[in-house]
Amino acid sequence: MHKQFAAAAMLAAAFGAQAADDTDLAAIRAQIADMKQSYEQRIAALEQKLAQAEAQSGAVAPAAPPADNSPASPSPRSAATSASAFNPEVSLIVQGQYRQMKSVAERGITGFFPAGGHAHGDGAIEGINKRGFSVDHTELVFAANVDPNWRAQAILGLADGEVEVEEAWFQSLGLGNGLGLKGGRFFSGIGYLNEQHPHAWDFADAPLMYQALFGTHANYGQDGVQLKWLAPTDLFVEIGAELGRGANFPGTDRNGNGAGAVAAFAHVGGDVGIAHSWRAGLSYLRTRASEREGHFEDVGGLEAQGLFTGRSSTWIADFVWKWAPNGNPQQRNFKFQGEYFQRRETGNLSCLDEEAVGNACAAEPTAAYRTRQSGWYAQGVYQFTPNWRAGLRYEQLDSGTRDFGAIGSLLAVDSYRPKKATAMVDYNWSEFSRMRLQFAQDKSMQGVTDNQWTLQYIMSLGAHGAHRF
Repeated sequence: MHKQFAAAAMLAAAFGAQAADDTDLAAIRAQIADMKQSYEQRIAALEQKLAQAEAQSGAVAPAAPPADNSPASPSPRSAATSASAFNPEVSLIVQGQYRQMKSVAERGITGFFPAGGHAHGDGAIEGINKRGFSVDHTELVFAANVDPNWRAQAILGLADGEVEVEEAWFQSLGLGNGLGLKGGRFFSGIGYLNEQHPHAWDFADAPLMYQALFGTHANYGQDGVQLKWLAPTDLFVEIGAELGRGANFPGTDRNGNGAGAVAAFAHVGGDVGIAHSWRAGLSYLRTRASEREGHFEDVGGLEAQGLFTGRSSTWIADFVWKWAPNGNPQQRNFKFQGEYFQRRETGNLSCLDEEAVGNACAAEPTAAYRTRQSGWYAQGVYQFTPNWRAGLRYEQLDSGTRDFGAIGSLLAVDSYRPKKATAMVDYNWSEFSRMRLQFAQDKSMQGVTDNQWTLQYIMSLGAHGAHRF
């Protein structure tokens, strides 16, 4: 195995000597890195099987008594087995940025229930109003096969002295018949972008659609179980369902038995010739909220608090198309993706004067609440050399129908269509290092046009598997 890798490396080096321009050298390095990663993964799998076999053999064989009365010392063989018994894939994703944009008090998305709840200071949604230099999202990842039947992964998010368990799940490896089971904390399989972590995004921030649906993190994650089925057909067909706690926005943690959220999704896809591939999907999420808090203004411009109790249902349609000449994306490739959502919420809304500012909600009325909102985004990213990519994204939301019942006469209810246009260019020294420059014209707040510049870096250390399609 090592001889094959060495021979391939020598051939690549000989080819590089004949065409020593930067483009060819970068392509050769990328091919060598792919080959190296493949062999390392195969070697790691074989080492794990060897360790398991040795452990089983040691469990069966009787232990030899020590030669004297001194404490027995482990043999070199048993010490090696013990040291390799826990050998996970470890990676660290380091992200940071410089952002230049307007300072907007209580920044949010006009016409949409604040996904971050009620907050003061930096903004209604924590973190999105941070300007200047900052360390963005840092992720520490541990992953490994537990045994031939199960795999587990944990992802810790680190930011400003706080640690958050983003994902911590186990996944089946051998159920058979195309079935897969996942349990623990995970990003839901709904939509296309939802399962991706920030370092895998093609832009420095998530689309407005995901921020409006799920908040600043722009992902819907939950504690629960997921069951997927992959059809044994030439056409890619995947069907999945989830039951979860439903504690994250748009739901709330109700601290009750049973499932607080239900999700279902279906994806189909395939190849068109050797240069084109595609995937389309339809997803549904239903969750419940109990006294979900949000910030509003009364008709006099004073601060008011709203508490929503009811049901939230979301449909998401997604489509992705990829092109690579001759099926080889190393030199050039193009990806187009788009998603559309529609969310409906029904229940009751209470209006409060929590800060005792004398607003119109002093009597704390409650009335029926009903909304139907929608939105979409579309983006394209073109890699025109092995190192350079450029992309455009346009997005628009619609605050839609918002019926506040009797409370509607007390609150300032804005009907608005938030918009945003974004352009980016990034340079990739390798698959582990990226620098991105992005410009966006953000009109997500009524009456505010915010021209935003972002310079972002993403560095990946350690084992790093391939991203999803």
